[in-house]
Amino acid sequence: MTFGEKVMAFYTALELSGETLPDNIEVMNPFNDPEVRKMNALFYERFFNDHRQRIFLIGINPGRFGGGKTGIPFTDPIHLETTLGIKNDQFKKHELSSRFVYDVVQAFGGPEEFFKHCYLTAVSPLGFVREGKNINYYDNKVLLQNYESQFVHWLKEQVSFGANRTVAFSLGRGKNYEYLRHLNKVHRLFDDIQALPHPRWVMQYRYPLRHEFAKEYHRQISKFLIS
Repeated sequence: MTFGEKVMAFYTALELSGETLPDNIEVMNPFNDPEVRKMNALFYERFFNDHRQRIFLIGINPGRFGGGKTGIPFTDPIHLETTLGIKNDQFKKHELSSRFVYDVVQAFGGPEEFFKHCYLTAVSPLGFVREGKNINYYDNKVLLQNYESQFVHWLKEQVSFGANRTVAFSLGRGKNYEYLRHLNKVHRLFDDIQALPHPRWVMQYRYPLRHEFAKEYHRQISKFLIS
């Protein structure tokens, strides 16, 4: 199986099992939507139809207007159509993190070059919503405790697709980075975990410098690229 075929098999079978979700938290699984599965099949066949190793860029969990709509991490319906050339019927709304990530994609020279080297994912590939708002996997201690073994299982399965295990990057220098370092210390998923500023933080607090941060992403990731 190619890298992309392994990804699609993973997402098609994805579900949250085990403990009951706490505090009125709901799971957001975009892969329950047949259109999302179709869009993802096109995406992973186009950009991951090979057996190359890739550097993992690991976010938190999907949001409602990015990966929660398209199934592709940090990819909103607008970038899916205009940048990646995959038409879709999803509500066309930009998502802040997606806007920055696709600045990074352009810093690499475009999607073909970026996805040749990088794989976007998250600690939890499923999203979480409470009262109509996104929550992060680490925002609720019970959620984190109940599903840590699930998060580890998902990460290990994705590493087996063909990770460059020399390094993985946490997208976020705060709690996501701390948690990934904790998991990596216990489970040795990668030789090292490094951190990059979270895309949403860049867009909210450093917007005028966003292109400089995109170049920083490119510089840091490029140190570990496999030709």
